[in-house]
Amino acid sequence: MSGSAAVHAAVFAAGALLGGGIATVVSSRRRPTQPILVPAPTQSKAPAPVISLDKSGNTRISTELSVTSNLPPALKHGHPGPVSDVLIRKAYAAGYDRRLRHPSWTAEHLTKASLSKPGGGKSSGDRSNSKFMEDESLPSMFRAKLQDYFRSGYDRGHMVPAADAKFSQEATDETFYLSNMAPQVGDGFNRHYWAYLEEWCRRLTGNFQDVYVFTVPLYLPKQDGDGKWRVTHEVIGSPPNVSVPTHFAKVVLTAKPTSPSTPDKLEISSGAFVLPNAIIPDEAPLTSFVVPLDAVERAAGLTFFSDEVKKGSKHICQSTKCEVVVRRFDDTRKSQKAIAAPK
Repeated sequence: MSGSAAVHAAVFAAGALLGGGIATVVSSRRRPTQPILVPAPTQSKAPAPVISLDKSGNTRISTELSVTSNLPPALKHGHPGPVSDVLIRKAYAAGYDRRLRHPSWTAEHLTKASLSKPGGGKSSGDRSNSKFMEDESLPSMFRAKLQDYFRSGYDRGHMVPAADAKFSQEATDETFYLSNMAPQVGDGFNRHYWAYLEEWCRRLTGNFQDVYVFTVPLYLPKQDGDGKWRVTHEVIGSPPNVSVPTHFAKVVLTAKPTSPSTPDKLEISSGAFVLPNAIIPDEAPLTSFVVPLDAVERAAGLTFFSDEVKKGSKHICQSTKCEVVVRRFDDTRKSQKAIAAPK
């Protein structure tokens, strides 16, 4: 058995490969891939973001992207640029990848209060009042453009969903920057199973005090007929500008007091899910997409949580039911528009 085949078999045995391979959940019109997610070495020092929790459950995020003023002689005439543009918004933070023209990661802190309607009335943020926008805070040559998505066959897929940012119209609007988008298959994924997963993340706030959600576009290799592993992906736009991820990951961390009498002692749970950017049947179990956290870290080149948090956390599926609720969000919106339309 070759080295790559041995690793692939080991990953399958560990349940890391999307519950035994994604061929069972992808549409037949898109050829099933067999991505390899290899757990990261224990001593890996991958780039940030790094999240840690203090005793009160507050989060500390370090991006490790600062550039020291003591530059070496080779950079005398200029630094090539940041590893990523760190974007701080009302409802989220993100690291933008200038080469791929979409986020390399987004980070959210969800609570029951952050998702509730302000003052108990109607929610302040309404996505029907928002519009997709190019992010002018980024240099023009590195931006995703509205034209890139036109007739591309892909949705402008929110990495941070608008439904997570309803506490103000400004927060909702900020989720519509193209710097918060990546190309996603629409029918069967972005408008369906991916939306179910986003809604599951919001439902976690009913059981946990704090919910941290990272969304990560991935480019995973598949094995070709010659036995070699390759990463191939589409690039949309004219000229080609925005890369199309092969997969997307959701990484979650939750915290709640171990008991009402010990509010400072927290029970931490975490988990990672990787979904192919393809049509997924509604009946596919969410647990079939569970992967080891360090496999996502290695594939993305990111470290999400401190070693202390990793060692002290339970798997999220041990703390709550990992099961999506099938709701046809897009059909609901169409019905609402039809009702509101003038006769």
